[in-house]
Amino acid sequence: MPTSRIAIEYIEEKILQYIVTGCAGFIGSTLTDLLLREGGNVIGVDCFRNYYDPAIKRAYLSSALEHDGFRLLELDLSSQPLPDPVTLTDGEQFIVFHLAAQAGVRASWGRDFNLYTRDNINATQNLLEWCLRADNIKNLVFASSSSVYGDAKELPMHEDRTIPKPYSPYGVTKLAAENLVSLYHANYGLPTVSCRFFTVYGPRQRPDMAFNRFMTAGLQHKPITIYGSGEQTRDFTFVEDITDGLIKAQTITNGEIFNLGGGNRVNMNHALDTLQKVMGIKLDIVYEESQQGDVKDTWASTEKAKQQFDWTPSILLEEGLRMEFEWLCAFLQ
Repeated sequence: MPTSRIAIEYIEEKILQYIVTGCAGFIGSTLTDLLLREGGNVIGVDCFRNYYDPAIKRAYLSSALEHDGFRLLELDLSSQPLPDPVTLTDGEQFIVFHLAAQAGVRASWGRDFNLYTRDNINATQNLLEWCLRADNIKNLVFASSSSVYGDAKELPMHEDRTIPKPYSPYGVTKLAAENLVSLYHANYGLPTVSCRFFTVYGPRQRPDMAFNRFMTAGLQHKPITIYGSGEQTRDFTFVEDITDGLIKAQTITNGEIFNLGGGNRVNMNHALDTLQKVMGIKLDIVYEESQQGDVKDTWASTEKAKQQFDWTPSILLEEGLRMEFEWLCAFLQ
């Protein structure tokens, strides 16, 4: 896993208290384990939504639950208040990593849209109000998404030049939450930073996400479905590069926004060729029409993150897929 020099400096300064919302999810549990390994104390917040099997999320948290530096709060940020900030943190300085969200572009249409406004907008606003009451907060690091850009025609996507124009209801709610974070910084001086993730993959990837589904189907000798021609491109980002970026971004408190993209921009057909090489299995691929909300291309400019907190991705696609496949084989046993 990438090691964050900045994170180590924070530990030397005795800023050891972290709150991670969505701590049982794919990225949240990976970040939680990293913070604990680096000597931090973590208060994890999760309500274990059933978007996918909550038992999987509890399995992701198993090592954290055995750690003396971890506490779990099972509550719904959209409707249940966090405890008093001073009481919860024992008055120590702390940093919030806000990863709790309702994920999924294709599921965000229609009657389930209210789930996205609840978990991506309302929960974020409630958390921001709670943060305002905490004199001991050092920063709020918000997990945003490349979906805020929508179907951008000019690539790569730049934080300060590409105008956000979501192409899915999910993207609309993530941009709304990101704007709320920016508003609380601008109006109240709340220390914040937002990071836009690009197509994250790796160990603990959600079972509804592409590579997990493809690997599982391949192991079960079942066909996989690709929506579109397969020529659409994605900037694949390994999960440990994301967590390293989040830890480094915690030093930025002026409300800025950063892309975290993996530098692995390839089309889906190339990604599938790489996956078949890693698995040693020929996949049965079925092509269907593109789905509403699917964008043609994503590609992150990451110069801003490199310049301001020395972050660059380090895991290439084949290496990352191999690590995810090895993890999945062990997890499914």
